[in-house]
Parts: sequence; C-alpha cells; structure tokens
Amino acid sequence: MWFKNLQIYRLPAPWAITADQLEEHLASQAFAPCSSLDMQTQGWISPRGNERLVHTVNRQFLLQLSTEKKLLPATVINQVTKARAVEMEEQQGFPPGRKQTKELKEQVTDELLPRAFSIVRSTWTWIDPVNGWLIVDAGSPGKAEEVLKLLLKAIPKFPLETLRTVRSPLASMTDWLAADEAPSGFTVDQDTELRATGESKATVRYVRHTLEPEDVRRHIESGKQCTRLAMTWNDKISFVLTENLSIKRISPLDVLKEDSDVTSKNDDERFDGDFMLMTGEVSKLLADLIEALGGQLKENDGSTALAA
Repeated sequence: MWFKNLQIYRLPAPWAITADQLEEHLASQAFAPCSSLDMQTQGWISPRGNERLVHTVNRQFLLQLSTEKKLLPATVINQVTKARAVEMEEQQGFPPGRKQTKELKEQVTDELLPRAFSIVRSTWTWIDPVNGWLIVDAGSPGKAEEVLKLLLKAIPKFPLETLRTVRSPLASMTDWLAADEAPSGFTVDQDTELRATGESKATVRYVRHTLEPEDVRRHIESGKQCTRLAMTWNDKISFVLTENLSIKRISPLDVLKEDSDVTSKNDDERFDGDFMLMTGEVSKLLADLIEALGGQLKENDGSTALAA
C-alpha cells in the first residue's frame, strides 16, 4: 500500500516508543459509530481488521483514523424549520420569536439526524520511530490536523515538530527552474505552477508540457515564483512538491512496481511487503529532499514545536 499524499512532520530520531505503548495510548480513542444524535465521530480503527490499532512492519507503525459524518445539509434543516414555523404561527396567532425559532431548529435537527445518511472516510498515518518521521496521507494540512489533534491528546508530551528547512521550497524550486538544474538525485518533470507575488497573483501552469528554460526564466524574471513542481527521485518515485513542503501525487515507478509484484502467499504478506517497500524508499526520498533544501532547521534555530 502506498500513500498518495504526504503531510510531513518530525519526531526525535530514534523515538523510544514501542507498538504496545502506542497502542495503549490510542485505546481510549478507538472509533465508535455515530449515535442517533451525533453529527460526527472520529477514532482509531485497526489497519488490518484485527484487534490491533497499531500495525507494525519492520519497526514501522501504521495507524488508521476513521471519520463518520452525517449528511444533513443546512438547507434541509432550514426548509423544515420554516414549514414548522408557519404551522406554529397558525396555532398561536403570531410568528415565533428568535428563541422559539432557535429551539424549533434544534428540535428539527434532532428529529432528522437519525434518518440522515452517513459517509465514512479513513486517514492513514505512518510513524517511523527509527528515522523520526510522522507522515499523514492527506491532501491538505487541515486533514492532517485531525490526526495530530488526537495524537497530541492521547500521547503525553508527544514530541512532534513542524518540519522546516533552511531554504524554503518556494525559493529552491524557483532557483532549480531558473538554473534549469535539479538537485542531485532528482529530475524535473512536466508539471509546474508559477505565481506572481504581487496583488495580481497571476499564475501560469504547465500540465504535461515540456518546460522550456527560456520561457520559464521569463516568467521568473517578471516576478513569478514556483509554487508546485513535479519531480522524480532516483527514477523510482514521482511526486509533486508544493510551496508548503507537502508532497502530492506520489507514485512508485516501474522499477519499484516490479519489486512489489513478486507473488506472495496471501494478502497480508503483499500488504506488509508494499508497506515495507514504501516506508524504506520514502524515508530515503525525504532525507534527500531535506538535504536538497539545505537541511532541517532545528527547534533552537527557529522551528516551531507543536503543542497540545
């Protein structure tokens, strides 16, 4: 199994925690389905459908956060509330006041919730206590925050830090394009986004389009900076690096797919094999990427530790 997007955070390397200790911390946050009056619930579920909330392969931890949310649009609540308010006006001879309307809306919500449809989504999290990574498979920092908030509540003195580098991805990606030279071990692919820094926020996007160095330089000279850049690492993994140091559209290339296509005895072995391959290769990719960005800023250099 491969993550599609990487929201990246740092832990001490190594981080002295066992799977059993982590399991004990997460137990109080185990997932429970929505009751008839819940709009949303979140909690940890077993990544492999057994009783374990922490799946371990080669000293790497895999977690799965489940979120169930009721689909009850505000427009539906307002329509029913409005109809009830008309009935109330006919009965009492005058329209309901602000307090009555609020109480009516709450009553309507309570009545509709048990009949509302639910959607369930999962968010995968990989913890590497050996190399000090915490990776959330989420397309935006906001989705990753849902995971972090639960972990910060569950684990006493959770030593999580934001990842900051000496050089910003924005400046580095712009320089790589201006020089038409990717850092060692990387190549630049055909997707990129350049955005102006002024009020206009003028944006140029290349999608599956050859990046002509002269054209790109003209955009940079006019004041645009690179906010997204598609790259490949060591001919093994393609991805898109963003200005906030998120990685999107991560994809193993053929050389890795061939390694993972070796026939295993069962689904569990295939799953564990893919997870071990992903964690091993992505750890190396991240180390090389941090080096290409000038190295990591430590907390005493100005980085920010996350607090509960």
